[in-house]
Amino acid sequence: MKKKIQGRAFVLGNNIDTDQIIPAEHLVYSLSDPEESKNYGKFALSGVPVEDSGLPKGNIPFVKDGQYQSEFKIIIGGSNFGCGSSREHAPACMEIAGVQAVVAESYARIFYRNSIDGGFFIPLEAKQKLTDEIQTGDELTIDLENYTLTNETQNKTYSLNSLGDVIEIIEAGNIFEYAKKAGLSPS
Repeated sequence: MKKKIQGRAFVLGNNIDTDQIIPAEHLVYSLSDPEESKNYGKFALSGVPVEDSGLPKGNIPFVKDGQYQSEFKIIIGGSNFGCGSSREHAPACMEIAGVQAVVAESYARIFYRNSIDGGFFIPLEAKQKLTDEIQTGDELTIDLENYTLTNETQNKTYSLNSLGDVIEIIEAGNIFEYAKKAGLSPS
């Protein structure tokens, strides 16, 4: 696992649900087929209304037309991030689009666990509301040893909550690799 994650921020609001993260009409590709699954990247966050996206109307979307990956590697979210249905496709499409971390005020628990258990990206919780502090496009650095997020653009640092025991699952890569490593599952 990387000790630092660096990238541009994409700021979202509260209650971003799984149908906004990957609208149901795009759930037609196989996640197990590498060629087909890359299509999920181009539709990541395509259901988020413009007013909740942190971008002025007419500005660039999370993933540009014709692309499968986003230029934004870190999502800053409000409260209840990932609410809605428990589909694994939501965190999977974000990883396929290039997301390495999400920092939110709080998560829907099934989305949080799907993100960790599938090894899709690192879901972190902020100790304060960051959606008013950070702007889409700001350059960020997340330090996973000290649990801090630094906004390099604004030269401000914020504390993050510890990942606690789930760090072992993240370090192993996903829940299945962790179970093997811990002797909970046959190799």
